Parts: sequence; structure tokens; C-alpha cells
Amino acid sequence: MSENNLLSPNSAPHSDVEAIKRRTNYLRGSLAETLEDVITGSIPEDDNRLMKFHGSYMQDDRDLRNERNKQKLEPAYQFMLRVRAAGGIVTSDQWLMMDRVAQKYANGTIRLTTRQSFQLHGVIKWNLKKTIAEVNDAMLSTLAACGDVNRNVMCNPNPYQSEIHTEVYEWARRVSDHLDPRTRAYHEIWLDGEKVVDSQDSAVEQEPIYGPVYLPRKFKIGMAIPPSNDVDVFSQDLGFIAIIEEGRLKGFNISVGGGMGMTHGDTETYPQISQVIGFCSPEQIVDVAEKTVMIQRDYGDRSVRKHARFKYTIDDRGIEWFINELHARLGWKLEEARAYKFDHNGDRYGWVKGSNGKWHFTLFVENGRIKDTDNYPLMTGLREIAKVHSGGDFRLTANQNLIIGNVSSQKKKKIEELIKEHGLTDGLYHSALRRNSMACVSFPTCGMAMAESERYLPTLLDKIEPMLEEVGLREEEIVIRMTGCPNGCARPMLAEIAFIGKAPGKYNMYLGGGFAGNRLNKLYKENIGEAEILKSLEPIFTQYAKERQEGEHFGDFVIRAGHVKEVRSGQDFHS
Repeated sequence: MSENNLLSPNSAPHSDVEAIKRRTNYLRGSLAETLEDVITGSIPEDDNRLMKFHGSYMQDDRDLRNERNKQKLEPAYQFMLRVRAAGGIVTSDQWLMMDRVAQKYANGTIRLTTRQSFQLHGVIKWNLKKTIAEVNDAMLSTLAACGDVNRNVMCNPNPYQSEIHTEVYEWARRVSDHLDPRTRAYHEIWLDGEKVVDSQDSAVEQEPIYGPVYLPRKFKIGMAIPPSNDVDVFSQDLGFIAIIEEGRLKGFNISVGGGMGMTHGDTETYPQISQVIGFCSPEQIVDVAEKTVMIQRDYGDRSVRKHARFKYTIDDRGIEWFINELHARLGWKLEEARAYKFDHNGDRYGWVKGSNGKWHFTLFVENGRIKDTDNYPLMTGLREIAKVHSGGDFRLTANQNLIIGNVSSQKKKKIEELIKEHGLTDGLYHSALRRNSMACVSFPTCGMAMAESERYLPTLLDKIEPMLEEVGLREEEIVIRMTGCPNGCARPMLAEIAFIGKAPGKYNMYLGGGFAGNRLNKLYKENIGEAEILKSLEPIFTQYAKERQEGEHFGDFVIRAGHVKEVRSGQDFHS
């Protein structure tokens, strides 16, 4: 990038997406008219770009593409709808609402995402408005769940420090609310709100933080409470690390510039881990979040979408440039970062009593999919629990699992009975590898997918687990993740073992991420199938079992043993 563009990035010709955003009149576009079109189940591409800001993507069932094409039918168009819940906490009534709309309007399942949100799949165009209205009636929203804005603010659903979690959650909610888009378009289009802006008078409405074209790309924020880094705080554009001293929340260390996405074959794109730049009090974090987002708004690359994430804004200019710009906009300076330590990024399963006297049960949900199967009525069981769990909550973890939270001692026995009746499990009978696994949705609904992920990872784990059993590693905690493409939705670039799809049945295999989510992994083998995956892993597991040092995690071992190089910065990811 030229020095001129570094200083004035918005003087370069903008991408077509920027033009689309500017034409939409604060996220309105022609969506209202498009939704009334009964001729097709699809929407025009400009409106599909706009739909992301309202929490939805148009997709089609890729399993049916060829057959429908043979029948000269349009693809089986459907929509993914994402529902935000700041910090991943919802009431029992909100859980029951999600269950109801999944059955009525979607494909009968709920997906818990790696950003502590809900996803519904299979919603057809004619049902979008009804679904969003029911979500809104339950005091949840799909607004800004996707698109070039701040996404769902993640927060550690820490059940064994409930008082601290409650405090951090409240700050996550405040940051999330403060960064919500202010446009009334969402209410006009989906909730039949009164029209407040017409196409001739867009000056009536303003976005004080985002401006008329919003951000160059999506923006992600996460809050972690040490010693758990379950939100993968270093993968976030902006991270807040809670500093707890003498049992009290003193403030937050701030990290900036993380991000997972990249493009196969393009070394100008890479994942990145964020850098800790200082400390602030809890009361200052909303100001820090706002000014950081505004810096990205003003300096992010609006010409090249692949280069538009905040990580590139910082890497192009340097961390000192960002710190100086942030201090200038804040009008005060961050304090020196304070000491903290992460020792894991997984969940703690089963029953735990919180410091508030309430109980919490962490349930293992493989790849985040809530559904009933012939031998595991997970969705039904959770529905029955929600019916008796008034006053409690459900907490979506960043690892796609679920916490039945704030259970009173009086209700614990009844909920335990329902857990047993429906065979729900904390997953402790699974291998530690499976409990530390994550996968993105991929086929059949994701248009970006190059290979299977959610549907395939459990099968691959079935074949890896016997190898671990053979060498005594069944209960060894190892983080493993899979995605169908390199966009990074399950944060695979931080995993100790990762598979990123390249083509049907083919994956790039990465090793060496940090167990606590503090280091990127490195490409080990490229474009390999299942046989080669298993052949590659078996001798490394055997070596690890024999040669590991006390307390040495798998990701650390493969670096020490020379299988891959250590990667501490995304700029070294491809080298």
C-alpha cells in the first residue's frame, strides 16, 4: 500500500460494496419491496449484501443443487438468520422462543455459534419477517448480527466466578448496546415501524459512530476472564481481558488487531493475534470501544475487501501509530497493562456451584447443533428443562456448548431428573479431544464451503480416538478444530490441530496453536484426505506420548519436536 493511501485510505477508489452501502439509505435499500416479490425465493445480490446488516444471508441447499438444476428449478433458496445475545446469555422464555421459531420457520434445529449467538437455517423468504418479529417480541434481535458493523460482543460465561461474570457481562452488554447501529430501517422493514426517513431526505437520520457507509468490514469484540480464554480474546479485533485483584474487577487490559480470516493462495491475507496495549478502568471501556471502532471506520481499507479488516489497518501502520491515534481521540492515556495468566480456553463440564449459591450445568453440544436424533433427544430435553427453569438462564459458550445457568437448589433436583430422563450429557465419557473440538457449519448451507466440516468432524474423530487410546492420550486435552473454508469461523488458526477445507474431502492440516489460544498454528501438510490425515497424526501422537515433558501441551510439543515452526505473528504465518 502506498504512503498516500496509508495516510488517506478513503481517497482510493472504493469497492462496489461501499457503493452499495451508500445507496441503501442507512440499510434500507429495496429490501421492503424485494420481500414482497412472490415470483422467486431469492433476492438480488445488492439486497443480499444489505441483508447481512439485518442478521441474515441468503443460501441454498447445495445437496439439492444438481437435482433441482436437472428439473429446471431455481436453487432451493433459504436464509440463515443469526440472533444476537450479548455475552451469550438468554432467559428460559427466550430459549423457548428460539425452539419454537426453529420448529415453525426453520429446519427444526438451532445452531449455537462460536460467537455465542444463535443461528437458524432453512428459513424461506416468506417467513423471514414473521421470524424476526417473534425474535424481537422476545427482546432479542438479529440487527448487526452480520455485516460491516460490530458483531455480537462475546463474554466469558464463567460459572464459578458468578459475581465477576455478572459484572463483566454487564459491561459487555453496555459495549454491545452502545455500538448498535442507530438506523430505524430495521424497525421499518421487519417490525412495521413508522417510516422516519424517505429517499429524498436521508439527512434526517445519522449514524454517529458508523457514518453513512458503516465500517469497511465486520468488527469483533470479546471479553475474557482469566484464567479462562474461552472467547479466544486474541482472535478479536478488540479484546478486553478482565483484571481481578483481591476478588474485585479492577479494570481491563486492552488487546487490538486480531482476526482469523484469510484466502487460500493469497499470502497478502493471513490470520493474526492481537497485541495487548494497555489497561483501563471498567468505566472507560465504552469510550475505548467507540474510539477504536471510529479509527477503523476512518482508516480501514475500503478499496480491497480482503484487506479491510482491522488487523491490516494496524499491521500497515504499526501498533504505535494506533496507540497514539487512540490516545488523541480519547483525550487521556491508557495505563500500563497489568499481569494476568490464561491456562485454558475450553469449558468446564457438569455441575458447578457458583459463588452466588446457584448451580450451573455445562452440557456438551457437539459442534453446537441442537436437534433430536433417534437416540439423543437433546432439543426436546432442553425444551422441557426451559419450561421449569423460570428465573434461571441459558448461557451459550464460545466453544458451542450450553450452560443451564443459575439453577436454584430447589429446582436442581427436577432439572437433574430431566437431564437423566432425556439422556443429556456433560460429555465426560467422550475423549478430551472431542470435548475440545469445534467445527463450522459448512455444507450443505454455507456458500463459502469448499469441504465438509460439521457433518464430517465427528466421523474423523471416531477414527482418531482409537489412536489416542492406543498410546494413553484419551484424556489428554488437545484443541482440534475444522472449517470448510479459510474464513476462520471456528477460529481454526488458533487450534493445536486444525483442518481447513480446500476441496471436497481435502484439507490443509495445521499444527502448533497455543492451548490457551495465544499462538497461531502453522501449515503442516497441504490438500490431504482422510487416509493421509490419519497416517500423519499417528506417529506424532506416539512420539508425544513418549517424549512430552511434564505439563507440556500438544501444540507446544510439536514445535519443540520440530514438526512446525512457532508462529507469534500472522505476518509470519505463510513464511
